Amino acid sequence: MDLITVPFNSSGATAGVARAPSALLDAGLLAALPGARVVAADVPVADPARGPSGLAAEDALAAMVTSVSERVLEAWAADRVPVLLGGDCPVLLGALVAAERRNYGAGLVFVDGHEDAWDPHRSPTGEAADSEIALALGWASAPPALAPVLPCLRPSDLVQLGPRDADDLADGGQPSIADRVELLNGDRLAAPDGVAIGHRMAAALVTRVQHWWLHVDLDVLSTQALSAVDYPQPGGLSWEQLEALTETLLGIGGCGGLSVCIYNPDLDGGAAAGRIAEYVAGAARLVERHAADS
Repeated sequence: MDLITVPFNSSGATAGVARAPSALLDAGLLAALPGARVVAADVPVADPARGPSGLAAEDALAAMVTSVSERVLEAWAADRVPVLLGGDCPVLLGALVAAERRNYGAGLVFVDGHEDAWDPHRSPTGEAADSEIALALGWASAPPALAPVLPCLRPSDLVQLGPRDADDLADGGQPSIADRVELLNGDRLAAPDGVAIGHRMAAALVTRVQHWWLHVDLDVLSTQALSAVDYPQPGGLSWEQLEALTETLLGIGGCGGLSVCIYNPDLDGGAAAGRIAEYVAGAARLVERHAADS
């Protein structure tokens, strides 16, 4: 297993979520995964200004995606499971680009409190973390350096579980993608039958693709479960619900890798890092176990 550290903050900052990978390692993540190794992706110093695409830190984003895709391809070539430790959600683009480069036929199960499909020009922040799904699908113009590798995902190969930002999208004039992709909103996911529904949706996806990637944005959790995220919202899952969802998803088999993002240790002094490391270690072991079984 390769723990690929990606200390990327799409605002261009070097603090905040960029510090999550080191916080998780300091909390004992590597020790919980015997045989794992730490591999660092290249994350250059970023210019936070918006570029022509509407995105902040365009050049750093492109360099990060390229580096992550290379690290993921190296892991697969060595028959090692790649686990991305963000940073924020655009690290996912590196995995999807790698899957396309390998002709891996990969789908995406995207567990997140937000749709992340903003038109960058409408985004209130310009952060690529608002827009990585739009970029992956080709529904937003990529920075020039990424144009040769994007889009890297088809709408039919995406399942979104947990978005609860419909009001924010409406207020910002950004259309939801709920009518264009398979999506289970946060209220339904948190309901008693939500994990079972999410499992059925993901299982249907897996019948259509050769492999798939699991992405978990920790702001799918409630503020009571995890307060140290930059954009908290009402609602969300408990830790127990997220762990149950993760276990049932990975039990489907065929998952080629995992990304976990959006923890800001600056907001809680690292208090939640141990709990998050426990979750990541459990999920990573499940990915590795079911990869070996497949």
